[in-house]
Amino acid sequence: MNNNLIICIGRQYGSGGHEIGEKLSKKLDIPFYDRELLRKAAEEHGIVEELFAKADEQPTDSFLYSLSLGAQNHSMGMLGFSDYLTNDNLFVMQSKTIRGIAAEGPCVIIGRCADYILQDMPNCVSIFICADIDSRVRRIMDRRGLDEKAAAAAIKKTDKKRANYYNFYSEKSWGICSSYDISLSSSRLGGVDATVEALDAYIKARMKQ
Repeated sequence: MNNNLIICIGRQYGSGGHEIGEKLSKKLDIPFYDRELLRKAAEEHGIVEELFAKADEQPTDSFLYSLSLGAQNHSMGMLGFSDYLTNDNLFVMQSKTIRGIAAEGPCVIIGRCADYILQDMPNCVSIFICADIDSRVRRIMDRRGLDEKAAAAAIKKTDKKRANYYNFYSEKSWGICSSYDISLSSSRLGGVDATVEALDAYIKARMKQ
């Protein structure tokens, strides 16, 4: 597999995108980043991880995150108690971490506009995973122990949040086929494992070109 292969996966909530990305990374024997990316960004920029978690895939807003625990002296300079971080600032820092991860070697990155941030990399493969609403509701019911109504509400809320974040920072359209190299329905393919196999075949064909 090409050492510069970077796989970026966007996903509808409940489509199995996280699990698909994790299994694909194991199949290709390359690192996997989802929430691990937040921990890495926090370590690199000397900021408590909770700040990145609160802003995770959230579009910009007027809320200011105070660095109540201070920060280390990094490339952005020394930040003190009077300094603040907006979601925009955190996005910039997270983007630097994503570019750094991609520069280190092949990997799979889930969400967080990684496909847009790394769009200038020739071997960056952007993927979007969707699924029919019934299978998504069942998955969230099983995963979170919610009833059908609550699961449907969680899906609607999370998808809206992800779409707003992606559309704001990437200036593209979340979930629209033209925004990605390939878009697949995990439910139509028969589930997570079948989707992983389809993506593996696509990536191998893509890397041969």
